[in-house]
Amino acid sequence: MDRWRWTMALVVCALSWVGVGTTSAQTGRGSAPRTADGRPDLQGVWDFRTLTPLQRPADRGEKAVLTAEEAAEIEARAVQSAIDADRPSEVRTEPLPVGAPVGGYNNFWFDRGAGVVDDNRTSLIVSPENGRVPPLQPALTMVELSLGEDLPGTRPVRVRAAGIGADSWEDRGLAERCLLGFNSGPPVVPAGYNQNLQIFQTPDHVVILHEMVHDARVVPLDGRPHLPEGVRQWMGDSRGYWDGDTLVVESTNYTDKTASFSPSVTMAAGDGTTLSLTERFTRVAEDTLLYEFTVNDATTFTAPITAQIPMKRGEAMFEYACHEGNYGLPNILAGARQAENAAR
Repeated sequence: MDRWRWTMALVVCALSWVGVGTTSAQTGRGSAPRTADGRPDLQGVWDFRTLTPLQRPADRGEKAVLTAEEAAEIEARAVQSAIDADRPSEVRTEPLPVGAPVGGYNNFWFDRGAGVVDDNRTSLIVSPENGRVPPLQPALTMVELSLGEDLPGTRPVRVRAAGIGADSWEDRGLAERCLLGFNSGPPVVPAGYNQNLQIFQTPDHVVILHEMVHDARVVPLDGRPHLPEGVRQWMGDSRGYWDGDTLVVESTNYTDKTASFSPSVTMAAGDGTTLSLTERFTRVAEDTLLYEFTVNDATTFTAPITAQIPMKRGEAMFEYACHEGNYGLPNILAGARQAENAAR
């Protein structure tokens, strides 16, 4: 049985338990709905789109919070940008030059969100206080590739998108290979489209199903230890527990084929073997799930990174048929082979 079938079997198992023991009910312990076993009900689809960037833009300086006028301006600009992008483009009658970029998607496919976060922060990162990814340790360099052209680099390619060449599929980013989504992490960082996740609960497990690449994390809550250090996984090994009304998920055992953290889809810092990730899920309102993550990796970064994303109640999850629709990867490799043959 392949990984997808095993994953879906676990999700189905979790769903069967949900039907037995998680009827929501209000209690006097807080405003969040409760499951039958008294825990906050985090279940449902949650949408993490936002116009707020991960890092504070340099031109904001020390400004941590936008004014209402600044927030409204950003949101109005996003609306106008979408209108402009949807206008009919010029019909080309001449073929593009050989090697010229042909583009990826038109604007229809992007789903960036329409608003900044509720408290008008200038960045999702709340620590360090400057709202930016801290410097790397002296011996390390941030890998930065490009969506416009392949840049020199080494394997393994740990960025989510872009690549270092076309000699092999191993020269391409992890999302291009459909191994991991470029926004689903972990940790979750808003980007592009398919920005939803769904949570299922039982008394002893939580399942976090990501819309992008339909990855599911099955998180035990029963106190069992992490997997042995030698067992490494793409999305790490997660264990959860309740801290009051907050679900805490701690993950280790990432593979060295992933980055410790990716500030964008074309960037990668360190590798996953030294990453310890803590995620916190808190139901702060009927329609809001506050998601917070902390990247702890003293081997890679000079300080931990903490970000907060208020996820909003979503409507539905859609199938993300990555491998089935991935014409880009074979075409990149086939095009490179054709170019090699033509040069002989």
